[in-house]
Amino acid sequence: MKSSDPTPTTPLLLERHGPIATLRFNRPEALNAIDVPMARAFLAAVQTIAADPGVRAVVLCGNGRGFMAGGDLATLRANPVQGAIDILTPLNQALPLLAQMNAPVIAQVHGAAAGAGLSLMLMADYVIAAEGTKFNLAYIHLGTCCDVGASWTLPRIVGERKALEIALLGDAINTDDALRLGLVNRVVPAAELQAATTALAERLADGPTLAYGAMKRLVRQSWNRSLPEQLAAEAQAFVECAGTADFRAGVDAFHVRQAAQFKGL
Repeated sequence: MKSSDPTPTTPLLLERHGPIATLRFNRPEALNAIDVPMARAFLAAVQTIAADPGVRAVVLCGNGRGFMAGGDLATLRANPVQGAIDILTPLNQALPLLAQMNAPVIAQVHGAAAGAGLSLMLMADYVIAAEGTKFNLAYIHLGTCCDVGASWTLPRIVGERKALEIALLGDAINTDDALRLGLVNRVVPAAELQAATTALAERLADGPTLAYGAMKRLVRQSWNRSLPEQLAAEAQAFVECAGTADFRAGVDAFHVRQAAQFKGL
């Protein structure tokens, strides 16, 4: 059942199917380019799901021909500075919430992911892409630097040298190269994209949600810690996980050689 009232004028649809929340960009006539209403709707949707412990997997996707073409150039052309501020302010409030939530975030990508669309995709924990998708950081073609976290995520995924190449040249990247570089986790035929994403989201939604959150934070925060600091953080997180109902269920299931039934608690 959908928790939103989707209409053609709604720039972003928040859909809920059991423990899976889907944020669907919905400006297909503009290849889902982010304007101010979409940015604000994205923040509101992320705030909603971040406050709901029943959400155990999140999917980001786009309606129409592609995932997202980037920022809305009509907005930026009309008022470059204020337009950029009005779009980036809600996005920059939403992205830390999205990154910090326990629920794994999946980007379901097709057609094109360019500019801010690629930046948003890189914020996901797992990316599944349709064959034929084109990826382009693209900012340099507009005479600007990247935003929406790309300067943070991209070097962590591909390394500093390759990140600078992608950012400075602004060349399109096909799905084979995106998979090789680690920009995406999996490439599937376009006709199978929805089914493959649903299967993955259901698998993750059945998992130990609190442990997922701990794992995400440990990996992302490891860049800023020494080894002793990371070992201490791991030990603290493990002890916290050991106090959860899911850990007890996992240990009990292992003892009797059965699959654990996790509840996200």
